[in-house]
Amino acid sequence: MLFVMSPTPDPSAWRADIQARLMAAIDAAWALAEHSDDPAVIAKAREKAKLCGQIAATARKVAAMTPAERPGKAGSGRPLDLIADFVRDMEAATTAPAEPPPEPRAAQAVAMRAALAKLKRR
Repeated sequence: MLFVMSPTPDPSAWRADIQARLMAAIDAAWALAEHSDDPAVIAKAREKAKLCGQIAATARKVAAMTPAERPGKAGSGRPLDLIADFVRDMEAATTAPAEPPPEPRAAQAVAMRAALAKLKRR
């Protein structure tokens, strides 16, 4: 026998739906136990609450298996936007800056040159 879960485009919608259904079932079990003094009815409500807890634990495990959406680059993730971003990055990488920025001197080299200048050496 093959069981197939129905595909849902948005995992967060599935999570919200299962949470709403579990909360409604727990509320119904609570109301059942609250309005009755019969031990059999209270036991049945307790069983329903335990079952909801087991389903919630399973739902958490299933939700953990679905990958979370990762924030992408500036583009919306569509193929044409990805291509445009790639072309823009390549153009920026291949164009040389007009003037290279001056390289900072190392602190040790500056101190050494000052010491050599005091000794009147190069």
